[in-house]
Amino acid sequence: MRRSILAAAAAVILFSAPALAEDVLKTAVDGTFAPHAMPKLSGGIEGFNVDLADALSKQLGKKITVDAAQFSGLIPALQAGTYDFIVAPVTVTKERAENLLFTEGYLNTDFQFITKTDASDITKLEDLKGKVISVNKGSAYDSWARGLEDKIGWKIESYGTQTDAVQAVLSGRADANVAGNTAIQWAAKSNPQIKLSYLYSTGLVWSIALRKDSAELRKSLDQAVECLKADGTIAKL
Repeated sequence: MRRSILAAAAAVILFSAPALAEDVLKTAVDGTFAPHAMPKLSGGIEGFNVDLADALSKQLGKKITVDAAQFSGLIPALQAGTYDFIVAPVTVTKERAENLLFTEGYLNTDFQFITKTDASDITKLEDLKGKVISVNKGSAYDSWARGLEDKIGWKIESYGTQTDAVQAVLSGRADANVAGNTAIQWAAKSNPQIKLSYLYSTGLVWSIALRKDSAELRKSLDQAVECLKADGTIAKL
């Protein structure tokens, strides 16, 4: 009798563990890309995309754990199976869509520059000829700016975090930094030594990225995003 009870208990544990695991989804953000994710004074991270992960968790009825890491490592970690999806803002591009699945976009994104407050105004990309532009390594801004390096005549310097890319402007190691307009506006609002500069309209969106083998999860996340738009949650965030 005792052996039967132990065997039954072992079977319950064996078959319950995978089911429990399926109720926990793992994701990540770039913890230096304020206001989308940034350190809290009390520890941990906060920001728009951390709140978005919480809202998705409630919508899906699943626990979602959120790690913070450098953006350049997020997509490789996703492809390696470390994460189920990436809730950090990922710009949807044709090149990325060849290797990833995306939900519908949840926020429009344009590219914007910041410079020191005493720098000359920039009215077109060509004004940055001969200048050093800092970018967050592995980001859409990195590949976009490098693709224009010969045409514009600027020099691109990549940094491990967006915070470091902004600091490069403050320290004089770069003439300007380019990133998503929300992150750039946050940086300018938070530091009187830098100012908003040229806005490059892209027509692109930020979306949730998944592996190619995650069609069912993409469908669930897509529906969740649609619900969060319809009930006003994303607009409120």
